[in-house]
Amino acid sequence: ESLSRLRAWLAKKGEEMATSRYAEALRGDNLVQRMLAGDWPMQWSTKYEFVSDDPAKVTMKKRDVKRTHVGVTLVPMIQQAETQVTIISPYFVPGEEVTAGFTRAAGEGKEVRILTNSLVANDVAAVHGGYSRYRKPLLKGGVQLWELKPMTGGAQNSSLFGSSGASLHTKAFAVDGKSLFVGSYNLDPRSTWLNCEQGVLVENAALARELEALFETQVDGKHSWRVTLEEGDLRWSDGEKEFSRDPDASGWRRFQAWATKVLHLDAQL
Repeated sequence: ESLSRLRAWLAKKGEEMATSRYAEALRGDNLVQRMLAGDWPMQWSTKYEFVSDDPAKVTMKKRDVKRTHVGVTLVPMIQQAETQVTIISPYFVPGEEVTAGFTRAAGEGKEVRILTNSLVANDVAAVHGGYSRYRKPLLKGGVQLWELKPMTGGAQNSSLFGSSGASLHTKAFAVDGKSLFVGSYNLDPRSTWLNCEQGVLVENAALARELEALFETQVDGKHSWRVTLEEGDLRWSDGEKEFSRDPDASGWRRFQAWATKVLHLDAQL
């Protein structure tokens, strides 16, 4: 009797899902339909590695790099870069060690490019506060930095620690136009030490180039602000307008980010 009720409930739900807004959007999406029809260019690679963190990682009383499988995989990938490192990370809190690594790579003549959310686009003001402490050291060290503008309806539901609507969602790394990583890992302490993350590391030049092309599109002035230093002060520019502080952010959001910055809450971000 219970099984019969469950089957009836599932059948009803199936009918509801078939006529949902999501299903209608999929049916009306040309790219989805092309993919289903096989009319979409696909890149296949036999050189890949799936990596995931040990779930017991969250029970650690002390930090153990052996359980942070994703981070351990990405470090040598970035360290072995010969010419270029491209990083897309919605939540980006590099810390002193990673900042030193990136500036060292830039000092060696490697191009290090990073795209993250701007304060107005970031749905977690606390994260932006932690990240903002490293902007100047990164830029002084030769790292190139962009902050994504908010999309329509972007961070309207933002909060100090909540997470609901950041503009940038992709978490990806590309190295030398040869290899890439796509997964759930943000370059921040929470992803490294607290969250259980996963992703796929792939050696494929075509896919790496596609990711880099996506990066180039997103750092265009229509979508992002380029962050630079002028006489020691931060500047944001999209090619048309220039700002001397976080663009378009309200006073309340600036205060939230500032409070997190001075409280040094990086370990929780």
